[in-house]
Amino acid sequence: MPRTSSSTARRRRHKKVLKQAKGFRGSRKNLYRQATNAVDRAMAMAYSGRKQKKRQYRRLWTVRINAACRSNGITYSDFIHGLKLASIDLNRKTLAAMAVDDPEAFSELVTTAQGAIAS
Repeated sequence: MPRTSSSTARRRRHKKVLKQAKGFRGSRKNLYRQATNAVDRAMAMAYSGRKQKKRQYRRLWTVRINAACRSNGITYSDFIHGLKLASIDLNRKTLAAMAVDDPEAFSELVTTAQGAIAS
C-alpha cells in the first residue's frame, strides 16, 4: 500500500497559521516557523488579556466611585459599607455610571449610606 503525502494537509495548516499572522511585522508574517511562534504567543496574550480587561474595568469603576464619594465627603470603604447596611445591591459598574452621569442620585445614595452607618 503506498504511503500518502501530507502536502495538502501541510499546506492547509501553514495557510491557516499565516492567515492568523497577517498584520505582524517582519518575517513573522511570511515565514511559517516564525509565524507559528508569534501566533502561539499572540493567542496566549489574548487569552490573558481578556481576563485582565475585567480586572482593569473594576479598578476604573472603583476609582470613579471613590472620586465621587470624596467630593461628597465620605470615603469609598464607608460608602460601600453603608450601602451594604442599607441593603442596596448595586454593582460597581452601575455606581460608577451613576457617579459620572447622575451626580444628584449618587449624592442621595451617599446620604442613604451615611444614614445607615450612623444608625
